[in-house]
Amino acid sequence: MLRHLFIGAALRKKERRLEELLRGCRGAIVAFSGGVDSTFLLYKAASVLGRKNILAVTAASPIRPAAETEAASKLAAWLGVPHRLIHTAELSSPLFLENGPDRCYHCKKVLLDALAAIAAVESRSCLLDGSNHDDLSDYRPGAAAAREFGLRSPLQEAGLAKEEIRLLSRRHRLPTWNLPSQSCLATRIPYGEQISLEKLKRIEDAESFLRSLGLRRELRVRCHGRSARIEVRPADFARVLKKRAAVSSYFKQIGFLHVSLDLEGYASGSLNRSLAQHCPWRHGGNAG
Repeated sequence: MLRHLFIGAALRKKERRLEELLRGCRGAIVAFSGGVDSTFLLYKAASVLGRKNILAVTAASPIRPAAETEAASKLAAWLGVPHRLIHTAELSSPLFLENGPDRCYHCKKVLLDALAAIAAVESRSCLLDGSNHDDLSDYRPGAAAAREFGLRSPLQEAGLAKEEIRLLSRRHRLPTWNLPSQSCLATRIPYGEQISLEKLKRIEDAESFLRSLGLRRELRVRCHGRSARIEVRPADFARVLKKRAAVSSYFKQIGFLHVSLDLEGYASGSLNRSLAQHCPWRHGGNAG
């Protein structure tokens, strides 16, 4: 009983710290994906600063599933926050398409260029995103771009980890509290393998098909050339195998030649393992 009270008090202290950080912002722009973290940040920013003093901006792009972009628009409307949909052009960047280990830097830079332009026109002084404390232990080259543009991550500054954000989201009755983790579709393609619109579309269609089978938690379709490697939680293996004929048939219909189920199960950032022998960082959820 006392342990639960202590955890609750510690978490409430972090939430108050978040509120203090947000009070120092005026005219804030929130990079809003509609995921667990950015939704909680937008909710708290609206509560602290008032809805009229913030603008949620969602990037529409082939690297993001269309269903997630649509869901973000609906969430912003539900929260009653001004919302703007912008179209970003990551696929016009040769450095992004090359898909090197610094891919996320070039991706983030495209987004932040667009956000900074909006901030300049509308005289908004704060650029905010939903990075959390867990992200500090992940490989995140996009963080360098964030520093260059002065992007702030209040959840991270307040020391809030992913599970704590889920708990607070549930307490505040946000519908995203148990939403699966999201990441851009480019994270399904191994470093060094060229990114293309065709591959991104194939991945999006494949994952959408798996979700149509009733898979509600984290899943990824890793694209290795024309081979698909499915990652789902071990508890979902039976559901996939039960439908294996339909899965194989559909995946081949959209362009994959081979389909496999990874017996390790879903592992956030699994494609970062190829960098381990060259880089000293720890690998986590950045690669989705």
